[in-house]
Amino acid sequence: MTKLLFIQASPRGPESKSIQIAETYLGALRGGNPDLDVDVMELWEADLPAFDGNKAAAKLNVIVGQDQTAAQKTAWDQIVGIANRFIAADRYLFAVPMWNGGIPYRLKQYIDLIHQPGLTFGLKPETGYFGLLQDKHATLVLTSGAYAQHFPSPAFGVDHHSVYLRDWLNQAGVTAIDELRFQPTLLTKDPAADLEQAKQRAVELAHRHGRV
Repeated sequence: MTKLLFIQASPRGPESKSIQIAETYLGALRGGNPDLDVDVMELWEADLPAFDGNKAAAKLNVIVGQDQTAAQKTAWDQIVGIANRFIAADRYLFAVPMWNGGIPYRLKQYIDLIHQPGLTFGLKPETGYFGLLQDKHATLVLTSGAYAQHFPSPAFGVDHHSVYLRDWLNQAGVTAIDELRFQPTLLTKDPAADLEQAKQRAVELAHRHGRV
């Protein structure tokens, strides 16, 4: 059974265009995979702790191989618990609006919690970082109000959005990545029709993915 983690980075719920498109993709994917195990993570409802001093120290101790204090061990155990939910998935579906050229801060907080040495990446002094996640696949649903790839940059925004997500996933070992874009959502003559076209592309991508 394939497990898919659906990460919703927008606080707008059903009104979110990125979530609507992602749910369309997921519905079509489920049509060909009735046994697909879906875990939905609404980041704005999730209990995400602060990445505080104990967690930062625990991370450094893991990298350099030092023992943890009691407080650091507690902090690290909390991180491991959150990261294991991510690691357990075979596929990832991200619904991510662009905020100020980048990703919503709640998603950044989540990534800072789960992207940890010995869990999603390793580090060799001679060659640098390497990913620990293997045979994973990610689908990124990306929306933005004014930015679009065919619009001049930086006048209509800069993409620190998809670039950041791809670079992070690559560093964790996830290299099989697809994108579904609805950009722009505001500077378009027919937002409703363009949204429907984006949903149709989502269905087509799900059909191409076939059985998972």
